[in-house]
Amino acid sequence: MKEKAKKKLGLRPYYVLIALAEIAIGAVVAVLLSWLLDSVFNLRVSSPIWVLVFSIILSCVLGYFLSILIFSPITRLSEAMQQVSRGDFSHQLETPNRVREIREIYDNFNLMVQELSATEIIQTDFVSNVSHEFKTPINAIEGYATLLQGGQQSPEQAMYVEKILLNTHRLNQLVGNILLLSKVDHQSIDSNQTTFRLDEQIRQAIVLLEPKWEAKEIELDVNLDSVDFTGNESMLLHVWINLLDNAIKYDPFAGMVSLCLEKQAQQIVFTIEDTGPGIAPEAQKHIFDKFYQSDSSHTTEGNGLGLALTKRVLDTCGGQIWVENLPEAGCRFTVTLPIA
Repeated sequence: MKEKAKKKLGLRPYYVLIALAEIAIGAVVAVLLSWLLDSVFNLRVSSPIWVLVFSIILSCVLGYFLSILIFSPITRLSEAMQQVSRGDFSHQLETPNRVREIREIYDNFNLMVQELSATEIIQTDFVSNVSHEFKTPINAIEGYATLLQGGQQSPEQAMYVEKILLNTHRLNQLVGNILLLSKVDHQSIDSNQTTFRLDEQIRQAIVLLEPKWEAKEIELDVNLDSVDFTGNESMLLHVWINLLDNAIKYDPFAGMVSLCLEKQAQQIVFTIEDTGPGIAPEAQKHIFDKFYQSDSSHTTEGNGLGLALTKRVLDTCGGQIWVENLPEAGCRFTVTLPIA
């Protein structure tokens, strides 16, 4: 392997040889062209000036096509790096290019992607395993706290029990989201596809979150077309619950949340709007990342997994999601789903 690597040209001599070849070819072709025009067409263009002009023009043309050939591996590498920056570690690059530096860059890129993929798998498996082990003691704590809640207690003790139940519920929700997200990432969800009413499923999410939006006296503006969809029904329910819960969380007291579902010619479109503070542009780039929270003070409830889970579920069924701030106040999440 070392002997083969030594035989490959380096980048600098490679480019020097190409430049010299380009100048030589341009000069030879320019001389031949001037001779052809002079002898065949009786056009006297054999002066050194015309040869120089032809040489420059031909050199530019050859340089343009050679630059495409030379820089195409760099363009491929740039595109692959963009995919890796989005979390896709499945790219492996191969090239027939014999330039030593190009091959070394490709080999190092492939090694980096393999290491990142292995690290991601180890991290995900660790979090998943630890979360699974947490479920049993958390459930036990919640069960004992529930038993204490039914007994005779002082107001202070009742407050402590209530806080225990509240935090164990939040831990249970966090563990459940981590395990569910791990299943989505490993594509181990039940692939059973069923046809169901998408509008009815969204109404089900609204009913499930009724205590939350009623407590904040939020008004709902619901406009849902009757739409049938074929997919994993239980997974998509998490999408609507997470989006509506997020809108309720950041909507002000007595605010408004608007939900719209319509079937267009090529796709199904769902939008949800709130009248909250909106999302900062720099935060919009990361809100679908795991454990990311735009509220760095963590004053609002949440664990930064809801939108990440939503994005992963939509990816598995060919959907898309994006967010934008509204002109006056609040933000709009848009979900598109393919029509089967």
